[in-house]
Amino acid sequence: MSKQTILALVGSLRAGSTNLQLAEAIALNAPEQVDVVIHESLGNIPFYNEDIDVEGQVPAAAAALRAAASDADTILLVTPEHNGTVPASLKNAIDWLSRPFGAGALSGKPTAVVGTAFGQFGGVWAQDEARKAVGIAGAQVLENVKLAVPGSMVRFAEVHPKDDAEVVEQIKGVFDALAEAPAAAAA
Repeated sequence: MSKQTILALVGSLRAGSTNLQLAEAIALNAPEQVDVVIHESLGNIPFYNEDIDVEGQVPAAAAALRAAASDADTILLVTPEHNGTVPASLKNAIDWLSRPFGAGALSGKPTAVVGTAFGQFGGVWAQDEARKAVGIAGAQVLENVKLAVPGSMVRFAEVHPKDDAEVVEQIKGVFDALAEAPAAAAA
């Protein structure tokens, strides 16, 4: 059986981001048959503009994102919450991946959303907004895959998510839900 590739897109651009740490913990806890690839900074991708989305002239960072998403079996958005919604960097990545309309790299692609945030609900508003955006962009949103870790700044001040037993257990639940997703989609 060949390995499945999950492309993780982290919405935070901060070097010490708890969402980047969460993505790292997810990669470290992936089952043997799953390879989690964390895409490098979304901050290098220019804001989506149809004037620069021209065949042969697409900015290199946007083209690399599209290629990585096309090659992946599943997309995993790992998002903080900025003012109750997704960060601009993640929304911009979704915009680039949604084009060309109806045939973008997200079209039909199984996509899940997880994350952590400072607030008491772990960024669920941002996660809901991200699910809405990728669904409109054509992704197959995996609604049953959930992970929202609240209180990130305090909880992970001295402990990396990979060393938090409760978070690791929740990550295993994410992989269980991801494994069930193809069967649910076929039903």
